[in-house]
Amino acid sequence: MNPDPARAPGAPPAEPSQRVPDARGAASQDRWDDPIDGDTGSEPAFKPLTREQAQDLRARLPTMSAWSLLTWQAAAGAVMVALWGLLSLQGDKTWSALFGAVSVVVPNALMAWGMTRRSTVESGSPLLSFMVWELVKIILAVAILVAVAAGFPSLSWAALLSTLVVTLKANWLALLRRGRIRK
Repeated sequence: MNPDPARAPGAPPAEPSQRVPDARGAASQDRWDDPIDGDTGSEPAFKPLTREQAQDLRARLPTMSAWSLLTWQAAAGAVMVALWGLLSLQGDKTWSALFGAVSVVVPNALMAWGMTRRSTVESGSPLLSFMVWELVKIILAVAILVAVAAGFPSLSWAALLSTLVVTLKANWLALLRRGRIRK
């Protein structure tokens, strides 16, 4: 979609005096400085916090450890495995549900371990470390799922995928319990 209807695709940007007003009556811009909802005049909607305000915010909202989120995921996986076992009374479906939970919890545990090691925390490039451990997590999760699909002939995809999804989404339960998500 062409942001400036008066300009042909590939043509250089128009001078400010030649710009065509958009639906709001403002001249279209070629930069990402469009006004944000809530901006009033020269006062932006986002204001950086002072050092004291940031420290106060950190004190009021303590961080949640990766291990507590992992505990929530493992608990959600265990509940799903128990539900599949009790409701279906079939071992294959219970094992499939267990494989779904393991394909989430084990890679996340490895990533949590890797990210919380002292050498990783003190390193100069936490973003690179995060990306490496995220890649390891994805590769391990895919390897587990491929191994299960290839090596477990009576796999129940419904049990595996439902448990996998619920286990993945257990982070939201932990955040709701901590009051991080406001209604």
